[in-house]
Amino acid sequence: MILNDIQKEQIRKQFEKLTGDVELIVFTQENECLLCKDTRELILDLGTLSPKIKTKVYDFVKNGDEDIKYNIKRIPAIVIVGNKDYGIRYYGMPTGYEFPVIVDDIIDVSRGATSLPDSVKNRLSEIKKPVHLQIFVSPTCPFCPRAARMAHQLAIESEFIRSDVIEMIEFPYLVQKYRVMSVPHIVINEDTAFVGAQQIEFFIEQINMALLQSFNPMYS
Repeated sequence: MILNDIQKEQIRKQFEKLTGDVELIVFTQENECLLCKDTRELILDLGTLSPKIKTKVYDFVKNGDEDIKYNIKRIPAIVIVGNKDYGIRYYGMPTGYEFPVIVDDIIDVSRGATSLPDSVKNRLSEIKKPVHLQIFVSPTCPFCPRAARMAHQLAIESEFIRSDVIEMIEFPYLVQKYRVMSVPHIVINEDTAFVGAQQIEFFIEQINMALLQSFNPMYS
């Protein structure tokens, strides 16, 4: 995805909302995969649109220590880090409906906070066990950005939640593994899943149910 001058100016204005520094990290490799080159160029492009954004490019093969540090297992991968690593990951090339998700994530990470209501933040504060969210999306799905943004906002607001947004077209083996038939498809801790851009309250209920199931001896 190559940003034109109009898009760059629009994003530059949005990035005026940034308050803290943000680091955009992209993982690719020397012999770049199908969309690795485009993903790398997009992230480097975004880095030119605000002095508060720094970019790094790591080779998935050569920079193994960074793979481990950021828990990266596939490419292309995008990591968004603010004053800390919130566990926000984007796997694949964010195009179509998904591109604004990256822009909004950068703004939230810069602020270290989201627009989620206090009632939701209070419920998130009650989560004390690790939660791994995987959100399967497609660039042509108009409902996917809502689910992707919600998952990343949850990760920002809870130190126990990490959230991966995954472009399903680019990772067919994961689609098969998690039996993804339609998107958005949300997987929680490997063993719980639901479909659709549901309300935030439903999202949290599913997380709590997944945690109960994971630690219930009947399911072990």
